[in-house]
Amino acid sequence: MEKRDYYEVLGVPRSASNDDLKNAFRNLARKYHPDVSDNPDAEEKFKEINEAYAVLSDADKRAAYDRYGHAGVSSQGMPDFNNIDLSDILEGIFGFGGFGGASRRSRNAPRRGADLSGRITLTFEEAAFGVEKEVEITRDETCETCHGSGAKPGTSAHTCPQCNGQGEVRQVHQTLLGSMVQVVTCPRCNGRGEVIETPCPTCNGRGLERKTITKQVSIPAGVSSGVQIRLAGEGQPGTQGGPNGNFYLEVDVRKHDFFRRQGDDVLLDLDINITQAVLGDEIKVPTLEGEADLRIPPGTQPGKVFRLRDRGIPHLRGSGKGDQLVTVSVQIPTRLTDEQREHFEKLAGTMDPDIKIQEQSFFDKLREVFGG
Repeated sequence: MEKRDYYEVLGVPRSASNDDLKNAFRNLARKYHPDVSDNPDAEEKFKEINEAYAVLSDADKRAAYDRYGHAGVSSQGMPDFNNIDLSDILEGIFGFGGFGGASRRSRNAPRRGADLSGRITLTFEEAAFGVEKEVEITRDETCETCHGSGAKPGTSAHTCPQCNGQGEVRQVHQTLLGSMVQVVTCPRCNGRGEVIETPCPTCNGRGLERKTITKQVSIPAGVSSGVQIRLAGEGQPGTQGGPNGNFYLEVDVRKHDFFRRQGDDVLLDLDINITQAVLGDEIKVPTLEGEADLRIPPGTQPGKVFRLRDRGIPHLRGSGKGDQLVTVSVQIPTRLTDEQREHFEKLAGTMDPDIKIQEQSFFDKLREVFGG
């Protein structure tokens, strides 16, 4: 079977750069690798792709191929897949992990510690005005007994004999490309490069011990349930000199006996009696900052909402406050004294006894809207 043009196989022009070749190979390898492709010809296509890349990625072989075609490559023998450095390409596609120095540097690079989280419960007023709270954080701290070495005091760690202090070992795998070398974490020392013969009795060789510390936290005014407060650097310690993670404190606000919250507004349901609704009144109502005056005008109807400006929750971001919305409910007495009944009977004599029907009912309005 006649071989296809290598540039055609990779789908690149003859002027393709090395990066173009690498990107083309990466995309085709992801598509036709036998371990991930359902194509029945995947294995043959994958070999063809590898052969094309092996030639074109080598400057001398590519020059010979450009000049003499397949004959120029054949005179040099078939490409030696064992000498092709595909590790940086296949590592990102198939997760082989640990090929060569780049992965080794990544493993030994500083790593940020893990984030931790907790919850705190506040009263309605604490959430509204802000508060200082003590928070307990349980995390790893440097062991006080061994000062982080992991070895029992008076002893020390030794260079790992399996990896010679490198923290990783090389493993050889046979693949379609030939022998592939994979660098993995040393199983003897777990990547530390050292072994501890006599571990610290406090931390059992970890160099870290679990501790619970107490932090003073400022809760800003205006927080609500579900808000997270970030405590930078208060999470798990980093490794290889990396920074600590963060601690995220989630706020939970208790329900109030009579206040409710809607955004930054405070809602209050207030009962007034029938005479206050009819005649009007000046009353005191509770707010988060104490009592406030509220004028009930004569003829106030049930469900009327009064707004008290700037009596709500401080805005969490920015200045100012919400309002307090007072919804009144008119209480109808169920028991009357003889004197009260007498007054109501006199009042009833002055009122129109006929029940008034609205000139246009709700259903009439609906029929107008829908053209009925």
